[in-house]
Amino acid sequence: MGPGIYTINMTRGILIVGNDSSLSAAVAAEAARRVEQFAFAQIPNRISGPPWEKPALGAEHRIPLSWNPGSPISARTLVLSAENRLERIDEAVLVCSPPSIRRPAGELIPTEIEIMVNDHIKGWFFLVKELAALFKAKKGGILALVLSEISSGSAKDETIDLLGPSAAASFRAFAQNLLSSSQREPYQTMAFTASEAGEETAFASFIFKILEEGNKRNNGKLHKFGRLSFFGR
Repeated sequence: MGPGIYTINMTRGILIVGNDSSLSAAVAAEAARRVEQFAFAQIPNRISGPPWEKPALGAEHRIPLSWNPGSPISARTLVLSAENRLERIDEAVLVCSPPSIRRPAGELIPTEIEIMVNDHIKGWFFLVKELAALFKAKKGGILALVLSEISSGSAKDETIDLLGPSAAASFRAFAQNLLSSSQREPYQTMAFTASEAGEETAFASFIFKILEEGNKRNNGKLHKFGRLSFFGR
């Protein structure tokens, strides 16, 4: 399932939020094939580590917006800014792909713990609150929650990542509860997860294919790309 030929939609408002990761970049590149412009907010890269592999993003289609995930005011400002720049938000795609921090428990750095909690756990709660309020007021929209596969396992001589999988687990539980409560809301909520590493481009195409179906029966569903899933349904 690879990139194809798409019709550019000038009136569809898409907001994508995620960290500096190959999955976020793939989702943004896929959006660029479908709309003339989309809004993109990146979680600041405040944890040192090797650079991410970045596929072509389609920068000419992207409206970059700033976001401080740990601030509820910043979440509101982000949603308002996206709505003002796009004139509407029809779909919000939130991509959780936390960075890996491999340290023994006794060597964890307090500032990195704070960054992980603020940027990759707390921030999603603030942002979803604002998006849910917006979609509820307009009586429509799609909230799409995308979880990247993270394995806590490692080779015998490799330190296990304690923080990244914990952030992913929080996002997973949050998404599950949002799916469970989605039938009471006037907008759609969907979740997406993949089981295969290195399939970001195909996974991103799969996500947008489901979003574009416009099938109300997709509301409240987890859509799995691959054989396994973090959600374990």
